[in-house]
Amino acid sequence: MTYCVGMLVNEGLAMMADTRTNAGVDNISSYKKLHVIETPGERVIALATAGNLSVTQTALAMVREGIRMADSDEVETLHTAPTLFRAAQLVGHAVKSVRENIAPSLEAEAVDVSATVLMGGQVAGGALGLYLIYSQGNFIECGADTPYMQIGEFKYGKPILDRALTTDTPLDDAVKLGLISFDSTVRSNVAVGPPFDLITLERNALKGDQRRIEAEDPYFRELGARWSQALAEAHRVMPTPPWMTDRPPGLKAV
Repeated sequence: MTYCVGMLVNEGLAMMADTRTNAGVDNISSYKKLHVIETPGERVIALATAGNLSVTQTALAMVREGIRMADSDEVETLHTAPTLFRAAQLVGHAVKSVRENIAPSLEAEAVDVSATVLMGGQVAGGALGLYLIYSQGNFIECGADTPYMQIGEFKYGKPILDRALTTDTPLDDAVKLGLISFDSTVRSNVAVGPPFDLITLERNALKGDQRRIEAEDPYFRELGARWSQALAEAHRVMPTPPWMTDRPPGLKAV
């Protein structure tokens, strides 16, 4: 399995993905799931993938090689898509096409062929954006009410983002929250693990900052330790349930 998150705030965009693949407890390996198409000053498009690796890998290869859509006579790629919206259409078409081609043979072997993609970035002349693309080829766009999107094993990291992330959150704080959500996910799910790939993109900069965060990264380890300490301190200062303090001495709880 995997965990990927994209966070779209006023200052810019941050996207993160783990690298763990899991085909059983005795077959765990790493595979890059955050892919970046970049022409500095002209476009930055990042894609984070979850689900069947053969589907996502083939779909990404298709959009790199070129696709001829039904509404156009031209072969289009992520390097030529005029808008981020058009790029999402290309990726959605590729994912759907791959699934339709291989689903009958793989489903006969009880292989899950579902796949989802987070795609974010900016094309010159357009707005910074973030999309969630489904297996069926359709997609939705990230909005201001919930300024993040997740795919994969997201339930462990979701509460952190729900409580703390807003569109006004500074980009560096968004990265911090994203890494805390990864730390919480790794602690609760063995199917997600480092190293993590990260890209940040300031609004209208059209040049991304990419980095890989290893398991022994000092900042990531300190962040996880401080988060655990903060949670422990927070619950200690919370008021005790009144029914636990008001019962007569020696009376056991039922």
